[in-house]
Amino acid sequence: MMTSRSNVPPESGTDDARSADTERAETDRKRALETARRNVSSVLSRDSGTETPSLKLAKKYLSLGGHRRSMIDDNITDVRHWDKDPPEAERFWKERVETLPKDQRKQVEDFLPTINTP
Repeated sequence: MMTSRSNVPPESGTDDARSADTERAETDRKRALETARRNVSSVLSRDSGTETPSLKLAKKYLSLGGHRRSMIDDNITDVRHWDKDPPEAERFWKERVETLPKDQRKQVEDFLPTINTP
């Protein structure tokens, strides 16, 4: 028996229709993920005036070679510090971050790379 391919979409509710929906949804998810990655990358790579003071402090600390990492568990942020920071980064952290009120310091800590990122 010979079957021919048709451009007619499968009838709704059939296994073929569900398979087509899944493939389309997967394609849409991948496209959305790539778009989100591009958007985040472009925002982080340019120094626009939209950066928050907390993000600027975190970026400056990291640019000085800082090694602190955040660990976030149940919305509780804890900072881990295994490797010694270069003197400039250590001084920056002590003078500009540790002196902040707790809520502002947490915002800076939230921008540090997490222990789960390489």
